[in-house]
Amino acid sequence: DKLGRVDAEEATAGDIAAVSGIEPIEIGDTLCCTSDPQPLARLAVDEPTLNMVFGINTSPLAGRSGTFLTTRHLRERLLKELERNVALRAEQIPNTEQFSVSGRGLLHLSVLIETMRREGFELSIGKPRVILRKEESGTFEPFETLVVEVPQEKLGPVMELVGARRGQLSHMGSRGDFTHAVFSIPARGLIGLRTRVLNATQGTAVMHHRFESWQPLEGEVTGRANGVLISMVQGKAIAFSLDSLQQRSELFVSPGDDVYEGMIIGENARSDDMTVNPTKEKKLTNMRASGSDRNILLKPPRKMSLEESLEYIEEDELVEVTPEAIRLRKLLLGEHERRKHARKKPTS
Repeated sequence: DKLGRVDAEEATAGDIAAVSGIEPIEIGDTLCCTSDPQPLARLAVDEPTLNMVFGINTSPLAGRSGTFLTTRHLRERLLKELERNVALRAEQIPNTEQFSVSGRGLLHLSVLIETMRREGFELSIGKPRVILRKEESGTFEPFETLVVEVPQEKLGPVMELVGARRGQLSHMGSRGDFTHAVFSIPARGLIGLRTRVLNATQGTAVMHHRFESWQPLEGEVTGRANGVLISMVQGKAIAFSLDSLQQRSELFVSPGDDVYEGMIIGENARSDDMTVNPTKEKKLTNMRASGSDRNILLKPPRKMSLEESLEYIEEDELVEVTPEAIRLRKLLLGEHERRKHARKKPTS
């Protein structure tokens, strides 16, 4: 009935009909006439290639802005998502309150996380991991066809970045002032690649990728080169302390931001992690200074999107997602716990 809804006993070709009361039914099923059942071919859905661990927010700032905070809420939401998101896989990890969630790529899963964040969920998300397939002939990993369009003068940095992640050039052509390059690259190499390509080309590159095939596992892919600054205390970030830290790092927080022990507040200029106190205030004395106090000028902090945050973290780190903020943190918040774990790691 045009744009309205009416009850009907039958539907003919060209009608849009909604049917209720049939359970269980899944995407791809065909409703057939009992006298002549001729089902359509099921939809072909690509297998997931990327996996993340979802958990509830366990930071000291948990519960300040979210509505859904428990494992029960998280489980119900993921089960509801499975009903309509055909490329998603989710299951609870045995003996834990965490869930293994797999999808078709970083963008696919980050859309789900962003949607849940806006609905009022608070989450802790682990580092994205590529799904490997083990067979009798060896271990296989997904390869993707990567297509990059970039100005000719910016091609060099792109080739260097893709090559460092074991990408192989398969085709190259010119389209006006732009170069069209096609690569075959392990899916592991795509994690974090988009941000680096955009930075190297000043945002002029356009890239997209699609699943290619399963191929034998390649060697190691280079990860993050720099360490991070980790807060050792909980409180408010102070400009005086941040001023001294910015001399040897790139900050992720501004004065007045809430910080806590184990939270990542910046990127170290060196390769190792450094524990710092961003809440330290200037000592006040009764002695007058011979000169005036230096005016504190802080550089704007680096603000990362959800997708950039997921690309940035390492195995021992998490992304804390709330309706009001996206923070980075260590998996183990206490410095003593991290040192104890680091001593055990070589013998495990």
